[in-house]
Amino acid sequence: MATETATRNQRKTRTGVVVSANADKTCVVRVENRKKHAIYSKMITTSKKLHTHDESNEANVGDTVMVMETRPLSKLKRWRLVEVIEKAK
Repeated sequence: MATETATRNQRKTRTGVVVSANADKTCVVRVENRKKHAIYSKMITTSKKLHTHDESNEANVGDTVMVMETRPLSKLKRWRLVEVIEKAK
């Protein structure tokens, strides 16, 4: 049982901003990643939209949230909401 909890804690976590919360129990989170271009050494910002399971509909547009990788919950949802870090102003 101890090894099972250890492997559960190795799941990926990401922090991002909620861009859509229209669907029931689902929100879309934009995660931004900054990396340096290999040749030109310029910082590039890339973003990815993650469809996230939000059981209690607590996240709203503009909130900063933490999401965790999980098993497939639907066609697009592969992440679940862990916590709302900061509410939108």
